[in-house]
Amino acid sequence: MTTRTTDNPGAATTAAPGPRPRLSHRHPMLAYLAKRLVITAGLLLGVTVLTFGLVQVVPGDPVTANLSDQALNDPAAVAAFRAKWGLDQPVYLQYWHYLQHLLSGDLGTSQQTGRAVVEDLLHYVPATMELAIPTMLLALLLGTGIGMLAAVRNGRLTDQLIRVGALLGLSTPPFWLSLVVLYLFFYQLGLSPSGGRLSPGFTPPDTVTGMYTVDAALSGQWELAWDAAQHLVLPVLVLTCLTVAILVRFVRSSMLEVLQHDYIKAAYAKGLPTSLVLRRHLLRAGLVPVITVSGLAFASLLSGTVLVENIFGWPGLGQYAYRSASALDLPAILGASLFVALVYTLVNLAVDLLYGLIDPRIRLQ
Repeated sequence: MTTRTTDNPGAATTAAPGPRPRLSHRHPMLAYLAKRLVITAGLLLGVTVLTFGLVQVVPGDPVTANLSDQALNDPAAVAAFRAKWGLDQPVYLQYWHYLQHLLSGDLGTSQQTGRAVVEDLLHYVPATMELAIPTMLLALLLGTGIGMLAAVRNGRLTDQLIRVGALLGLSTPPFWLSLVVLYLFFYQLGLSPSGGRLSPGFTPPDTVTGMYTVDAALSGQWELAWDAAQHLVLPVLVLTCLTVAILVRFVRSSMLEVLQHDYIKAAYAKGLPTSLVLRRHLLRAGLVPVITVSGLAFASLLSGTVLVENIFGWPGLGQYAYRSASALDLPAILGASLFVALVYTLVNLAVDLLYGLIDPRIRLQ
């Protein structure tokens, strides 16, 4: 197209509008999210292939794991079970039929519960979230504060004690700590319930979020909410101790690196209060690697903590996945695996987006 000029020869020419910029230039966030969605779809497909293949090569037979001895001696019962769950078909046909159902949002039916896997996940996942959310909030608060304290007092007695405590936390097996806490606070002191989500005599509140403490509070059942909160204390305490130990080491290492920068030394030289330097300069600059570790820790908590959930009788995703694997329940195993993969993918996406908010120098690619 030609350009237009005015009658005044000194006036500047006006260029005609050119082609519209591409989406990636106008909306980098949308382009980034679209790319991540494609990667996520490929990742979930790979998880189904890997999980399906691993279940096929694991020693054992779903028929033996799910039928009683009497039913196993009945050829008709065995044949009916195989036909019902498609086990009489070749593996590639089983996988193809599973993908067809998956594309329509159907994760199949669990062999052990007889319910849809989606329904099982909606029942077990909120219980795990009720543990994971308070655990992560407490761990972030304590881990960041203690890690910064260790970094500021590097080489002093406080730092040495914190490092020893973090090392002990990392070295302690979760099942052992769970048993010790349960023995001390329930058996010896009687300060906490033994396990489960509610005490005998209480019925679960109407489901809104699936988290008993929240649902009971929303319905005004404060006695029920208090009982549910008491059952949360011990498992959250164990998980918080283990998560704090991880965060303290990374926070301390990250903050020590930031403390060596010239602008931190200049801030101290200007006479700025230590609290101001820590809050405005040290904390923000050292948070990027800490966010990565926190995201992975939170994803791990949401994926289910098998040992802790089993010891405290907590009906969460970890317990569901363990029972499914023991029974070679293929639809349930695949459903739990897909959920775990989706959790890690979404958490990593959230971490990447937070990078840009905390440190403007980081750009999404």
